[in-house]
Amino acid sequence: MQKAGFNRFKDKLPEGFKTTFRSLKYRNYRLFFAGQSISLIGTWIQRIAMPWLVYDLTNSVLLLGIVGFVGQVPTFLLSPFAGVLTDRWNRYHILITTQVLAMLQASILTWLVLTRSVEVWQIILLSGLLGCINAFDIPARQSFVIKMVEKREDLGNAIALNSSIVNGARLLGPSVAGILIATTGEGICFLINSLSYIFVIWSLLLMKVTPHQKKYDSQPVLKEFREGFSYTFRFLPIRYTILLLALVSLMGMPYTVLMPVFAKEILHGGSHTFGFLIGASGLGALSGALFLASQKNVIGIVKIIPVATLIFGGGLVLFSFSRFFALSLLLMVVTGLGMMLQMASSNTMLQTIVHDNMRGRVMSFYTMAFMGTAPFGSLLAGYSAKIIGVPNTILIGGICCIFGALIFIRKLPEIKRNIHTI
Repeated sequence: MQKAGFNRFKDKLPEGFKTTFRSLKYRNYRLFFAGQSISLIGTWIQRIAMPWLVYDLTNSVLLLGIVGFVGQVPTFLLSPFAGVLTDRWNRYHILITTQVLAMLQASILTWLVLTRSVEVWQIILLSGLLGCINAFDIPARQSFVIKMVEKREDLGNAIALNSSIVNGARLLGPSVAGILIATTGEGICFLINSLSYIFVIWSLLLMKVTPHQKKYDSQPVLKEFREGFSYTFRFLPIRYTILLLALVSLMGMPYTVLMPVFAKEILHGGSHTFGFLIGASGLGALSGALFLASQKNVIGIVKIIPVATLIFGGGLVLFSFSRFFALSLLLMVVTGLGMMLQMASSNTMLQTIVHDNMRGRVMSFYTMAFMGTAPFGSLLAGYSAKIIGVPNTILIGGICCIFGALIFIRKLPEIKRNIHTI
């Protein structure tokens, strides 16, 4: 009955809309899409409130970098082994567990802030806990997408739509966070995030999932890790895609850590300015995700990767020189567009060419490249900003991204030949 109703609704939609949102024809993916759409708004509200709280408590750029480092370094250390376990265990059960634990982390943070007993060391500890949770959640989430869509040709669309809800939340969440911080304080931001997890947990529990087929021929964890590492870095398209993603994450993505300082010290604004800058980046990222979702197939997606990196790097370079709020917002849209096109097209290409029994391990290296190198970038950016200033730090990051894209373009013919073999 529910499926028939959805099909009748779908038939009335314009053809372009049906193409862009075609993965929603799968019940499990619709549930996932709905639950994530709500939960991720809470996630982004917390992501904005956390650095603002740290900077408000300490007025230290270095501590901003440290909190970012501690929150993300577990992903670098644990993701490769989490990928092995993701290929072994039930990915559906992993997702439910990680969402419950993330809700608990947000609840503890809420209690500390609302009771006015929060200290910086507690924020650092809770950031590290969330980093450990994400080390298992992200590879499982990325690998589980293929289980929610029945046709492999819709995989790229599902990945792009997943990116669109992340960035739709990224567009809305920071704006809401900026208003909440100014009117009610950071504690309400953390409370909203903890409550938002109810929706994604509920959507997961409503899914009808095929029983997990246990691997009885499992090898020791270290051996399976070595197999995953060899598979990932011997195949040239996977290797160069992950290395470029790691460079962008290390040198380019830490601009988000420096946004509170840029908003306050360079643009002379407040929490609203900070929220709108991140929201503008989210608008660009959402546009990029919807563009990828509208593509009918993944042919030619490998070309998008270096072009998107050039857009991202160029946006950062120009942003570093901006001293006007309106211009900064525009450049954040460009930067967000390039970032999302690069990340989502890399994800789609990897998921399309990877063997299914290696999917968890390859996606753990993807996670390690995208999020695992970010803490080192955050720490480096925090230290660099203290020495040479925030604008110069962002400028150097953008130049490094452009340099990486040019190397990838030189290797593009060889990458294409390797892809065509499979």
